[in-house]
Amino acid sequence: MKSYSVKEISEKLNGELVGFTSHNIFSPEQLELANNDQISFIGNKKYEKLWADSKASVAVVNTDIAIEPGDNRAFIKVANADLAMSKVLELFAPAPPAFDNEIHGTAVIHETAVIGEGTKIGAGCYVGPNVKIGNNTTVYPNATILDESTIGNNTIIWSGAVIRERCHIGSYCIIHPNATIGADGFGFRPCPQQGLAKIPQIGNVVIGNGVEIGANSCVDRGKFSSTIVGDGCKIDNLVQIGHNSVLGKFCIMAGNSGLAGSVTLGNGVIIGGSASIKDHTTIGNGATVGAGSGVTGDIPAGKVMLGYPAVEARTALKQWAMLKRMAENK
Repeated sequence: MKSYSVKEISEKLNGELVGFTSHNIFSPEQLELANNDQISFIGNKKYEKLWADSKASVAVVNTDIAIEPGDNRAFIKVANADLAMSKVLELFAPAPPAFDNEIHGTAVIHETAVIGEGTKIGAGCYVGPNVKIGNNTTVYPNATILDESTIGNNTIIWSGAVIRERCHIGSYCIIHPNATIGADGFGFRPCPQQGLAKIPQIGNVVIGNGVEIGANSCVDRGKFSSTIVGDGCKIDNLVQIGHNSVLGKFCIMAGNSGLAGSVTLGNGVIIGGSASIKDHTTIGNGATVGAGSGVTGDIPAGKVMLGYPAVEARTALKQWAMLKRMAENK
């Protein structure tokens, strides 16, 4: 098991050590559950009250902490406890699943596929014709990468993920289990003969660098061009990104949210959980859509929107307060 002294952890975080503990630290844990050989963190002042009853011997804290660590306990003060704690988690992270061979004998790899140096491909994977995979990429068992797709360097494709034909994924990406990249967009039109005629979806998906796509999420291919997910975007589990949508850089979409077709997100847009965005809508740089909201029209840059249908946050809060007063006065 990995263990560190509090001094070693503080040095790795470039933090200020306040207090001292003789305990070696074997793992991180939340305040309420921690033991004296574990490290926790206090990322918000409202949680300071939990420290007295916690058994953790060390906590990563913000510099404005208002309490003392106590006997045989220590604080590591940093500018941002949340970011520092991510480094602590990296220190204690277990090794990823191991590969006995770089290419498992049961993987099916087409003779025209190009596999980069150091890339690992697990059991039961399928890699189709003219696929190109960069260096040091990991494809876990039972993933599928279809014809003419490309994947960059140092990307991780987890088990059950499907990368359909002609889709392109950049470097340093993570595609989580059972995510689907490049399924058909949802295109149908009323037809006297068929009831509903399927509109062929002949485009693809282009995913930038440093993108993470959560488990069971879907990024649909474009109808006749590309659905684009920009560099650094982080997509949660169970998210739907409709055909021909374009996401700028560093967008965040929380679980169960969805974009209909041809939605455009600027850079740094945040979409809360279970929010839904109408087709052909544009959301400007840095805008935020609150959880459960329904967006039916364009949103200017920097706006915060709440409600169903979504309105500016201040307006929504006023409306909710008025409704509450009306209900109380009945």
